[in-house]
Amino acid sequence: MLALASERSIVELPLRQAAGRWAARDVTARRTQPGHDLSAMDGYAIRFQDMPGPWTVIGESAAGRPFSGSVEAGQATRIFTGAVLPEGADTVLIQEEAARDGAVLTLAGEGPAHQGRNVRRRGLDFSEGATLIAAGQRLTPARIAVAATGGHAVLPVRPAVRVAIAATGDELVPPGSTDPAALPESNGVMLAAMLADLPAEIIDLGILPDDLGKLRDAFASVEADLLVTTGGASVGDHDLVQPALKAAGGSVDFWRIALRPGKPMMAGRLGETVVLSLPGNPVSAFVTATLFVRPLIAHLAGAADPLPKPIPAVLGEDLPANGPRIDYLRAAMIDGRVHAAAIQDSSMLLTLARSTCLIVRPPHAPATAMGDSAEILMLA
Repeated sequence: MLALASERSIVELPLRQAAGRWAARDVTARRTQPGHDLSAMDGYAIRFQDMPGPWTVIGESAAGRPFSGSVEAGQATRIFTGAVLPEGADTVLIQEEAARDGAVLTLAGEGPAHQGRNVRRRGLDFSEGATLIAAGQRLTPARIAVAATGGHAVLPVRPAVRVAIAATGDELVPPGSTDPAALPESNGVMLAAMLADLPAEIIDLGILPDDLGKLRDAFASVEADLLVTTGGASVGDHDLVQPALKAAGGSVDFWRIALRPGKPMMAGRLGETVVLSLPGNPVSAFVTATLFVRPLIAHLAGAADPLPKPIPAVLGEDLPANGPRIDYLRAAMIDGRVHAAAIQDSSMLLTLARSTCLIVRPPHAPATAMGDSAEILMLA
């Protein structure tokens, strides 16, 4: 699926707008941090060799207002946290261990144990030219901060991914309906919510009817990086997504996967647009969006490692042997153990809404007992 995506351009965005995206190139430091030796504490800058004093206080160094002179034998400067250590000084005597009478400074405690005590050396964090963020890493708040400190106001990223979303089916009506003869459409809003934390621009195509010509025309008019459809991806008389995609000039790369729920998923291309057709069943759509749609968007956005990462967990109950398809069981973490929902029917959205994770059951996995380990995918 990832190979279906075309190479995308690189844009430079201000730090606030780049947050949450992925670095398109390595980001290297344009400056050294800290750029000078700094005080780590409030106190007095001294020469360690002059211990145990006394000293004569000759000035002050504050953050942003460094002392302009140098510290000679028997001299000290008042200094504050984050201030530049004056030339000649090599150690900070913290104020709790100092006594001062006018310009005379004396030791009132044990004092610093060694030269360089309470000093943050130049380059302690990083030096100019160091790699701060590797290409493909996500621009988390901490990485945004280190980029700013490293001298960057803008960062290289991929453009936001344009994602067109369409639900298909004559039985669907917009959300809000209480008509018992109709089915409120939920996949579109669910998918948009699932992509809210990704750099995606949603194009809502709404509900499309089970009509080959209308589906073909809707697909042909799409201008997006990714087209995601739900419903109509199987082989029934009213499953028209695949023939409509081909009629619009598209192609199918693969169709049907060894997955439960979500077997009838399809992937293909339509010009430069990648097409993912998910099952109409809402739980199947959720699972396939978790495993395919989100990773593809992350890949298009420049992620070096876009696939979801299972984590280990302890089972809270026995599980039977699994069949030939990989299975994702809706489950919840309770008191440190993971419990699968009693009924896994893929039409049951309330069960999904109450789940906090999915238990990953490999194909042909043997029966497991309570207390055994399992892999899970946490849900947002």
